[in-house]
Amino acid sequence: MRKVIFAINITTDGCCSHMDMIPDDGLHKYFTDLLRTAGVILYGRVTYQLMVPFWPDVAREQSESEVTNEFAQVFTSLEKILFSSTLKQVEDSNTRLTTNSLANEVTSLKKQPGKDIFIGSLSLATQLSEFDLIDEYRFVVHPVIAGKGPKLFDKIKLQERLLLDFFGSETLQSGIVALHYKRNK
Repeated sequence: MRKVIFAINITTDGCCSHMDMIPDDGLHKYFTDLLRTAGVILYGRVTYQLMVPFWPDVAREQSESEVTNEFAQVFTSLEKILFSSTLKQVEDSNTRLTTNSLANEVTSLKKQPGKDIFIGSLSLATQLSEFDLIDEYRFVVHPVIAGKGPKLFDKIKLQERLLLDFFGSETLQSGIVALHYKRNK
C-alpha cells in the first residue's frame, strides 16, 4: 500500500510561510531526493498557486542553479491533484482538478499501485491528520524565527494528540534540520 507523506518547511517558532525560509541548494536537493519517491502531490488552491506556474517556468527556462533546476524538473514531472471549490480549470497538464472528498480520494489513492502520495498543502495535511491518513511526517526546520505566518493546526484542533515515532534526522549545511517521523500505530 502506498504511503501518505506530509513534508513541510517550518521555522523554529512553528510558522509555515514560504517567504521566511532558506531556499538554498541543500534544501532543494533534500526535497528533490524526497520527491523522487512520490507518484502524486496533493494541493489546496493557495499553495498550488504558489508552486504553479513558478516551478514549471523554472524547469522550462532552467533559470536557477543546477540543483534548483533539477528540483523544478522533478516537481514539474509529477502528477498533481488540486482540491479546489473555486477554480474551474487548470493550465498545467500534470494537474487534475477535483472536488471529491479529500478523505475518499486519499483512501482510494492509497489502494492503487505506485509511488508514495505527498501532501503539499498545510490545509490538506491538517484535515488528513484529523482523519488519521498520514503515514509519515517530515518537518524541515529552518533556523529562522518568523514571528508570523500560518501554523500547523491553526484552523482545526485535533480531537486527540497524534503520537509519532522518530525515524531519523538530517542536518543540512545551512543549519536546516530535517526531522522524519512515522505515525505511531
